[in-house]
Amino acid sequence: MPNPMEIYKLLPKTNCRVCGEQTCMSFAFKLLTKERKLEECKPLYTPEYEVQRKKLEEILVVIEKATETGLIVDEEKCVGCANCIVSCPVHVEKDPYGAAMGKGITVEDPILRIEDGVVKIVKLDLCRRYGENRTLCVVCRENCPNDAISFLED
Repeated sequence: MPNPMEIYKLLPKTNCRVCGEQTCMSFAFKLLTKERKLEECKPLYTPEYEVQRKKLEEILVVIEKATETGLIVDEEKCVGCANCIVSCPVHVEKDPYGAAMGKGITVEDPILRIEDGVVKIVKLDLCRRYGENRTLCVVCRENCPNDAISFLED
């Protein structure tokens, strides 16, 4: 997962404000949260910065896969252990005799589900990180033994 400093190092660092941000560092943060698009940095599209732009395009691919909550599941790292599913506080609240006991969940509308051996996001709108009253819950990430779950803000 890229961090703001990695992105900043590849930007022109001119603080030209063409993108609408006060600084290139601010632009780097906004790229991570998908509030800005790379195309908004006009200097990057000059021949002088072509190499940096191509590197940025490569590292920002992972951000495009992120959900509205910033959740990213790396399916290549996921082994389908379901730790994220049984530890999810939303699942535990809805399913005290399944997920809360470390067993398979029995809720009808889970946030996450194992499909084809990897975790898939099913009902994103139920996640604590979603909506007006969102919180920065990271329980699913903290219980993933393979670091297959990450968040843009982390």
